[in-house]
Amino acid sequence: MAPTISGFDYRRVTVADGVALHAAVGGSGRPIVLLHGFPQTHLMWRHVAADLAADHTVICPDLRGYGDSDKPDETDGTGYAKRTMAADVVALARALGHDRFALAGHDRGALVAIRTGLDHPETVTHLASLDVLPTLDMWDVLHGVSAAVGFHLYLMAQPPGLPEQMISASADAFFGHFLDIWTRDPDAIPAEVRAAYLAASRAAVPSIVADYRASAGVDVEHDRADRAAGHQLRMPVTVLQQDWGAALGFDAAALWRTWAPDLEHRTVTCGHFMAEEAPAEVVRALRALLSR
Repeated sequence: MAPTISGFDYRRVTVADGVALHAAVGGSGRPIVLLHGFPQTHLMWRHVAADLAADHTVICPDLRGYGDSDKPDETDGTGYAKRTMAADVVALARALGHDRFALAGHDRGALVAIRTGLDHPETVTHLASLDVLPTLDMWDVLHGVSAAVGFHLYLMAQPPGLPEQMISASADAFFGHFLDIWTRDPDAIPAEVRAAYLAASRAAVPSIVADYRASAGVDVEHDRADRAAGHQLRMPVTVLQQDWGAALGFDAAALWRTWAPDLEHRTVTCGHFMAEEAPAEVVRALRALLSR
């Protein structure tokens, strides 16, 4: 049996035509939605969610295309746009009775959270981003040999066919590579959780690639349009991030301030999977955000 978040109920919630999300729901109080990253599922929030559920309603879905959520075929280049996935999140919360909610995302989930905050500012009360840059800035800072750290971004940006074939041919090695090199504390992801991540990713190669491909196409277009129009995240925003700037030569906090005037930006010392490696630090940051 796959691991679950202890004490949480599991539901399937229809969020769009032919698309239902698998979500863990627990606790009571002001709602907060937690969105996972790559190559993970909602399980990455297991420690943080259990703590927050003491005084919040906590909703942890598998994103469209990931985990046990539906994986519709990509047909027109927008099926895995962050705008589409953001609409899923809003529909999920509303189906569970919440018209306004706080939102935190890690990695891919953070990109969905950012887009949700931009597209639905009346809905998102507070926003947290864990270890990612907004899509437009991410592409801008990757250059020269330093861009090798993001080789997977370029691989999955290629036209349909070759990326899916290459990744499917060695899925466990591909996804396991990131679980290994992005983790400073290997014990933070126990064997049964790692196995669940690999099994879920192995079964979702086309939709995971479609998610990444969208971030090299339509997501960039949406970010450029927002920047040109002066759109920003108007809610309180907290960013937790490794010190990428030191390695890649940019000021992450300065980049974030162009998007989020009410910003708390913190550099953390753990690995990429901070909700699993440093859950207490993440909980403190989220509780501080929710009090703003």
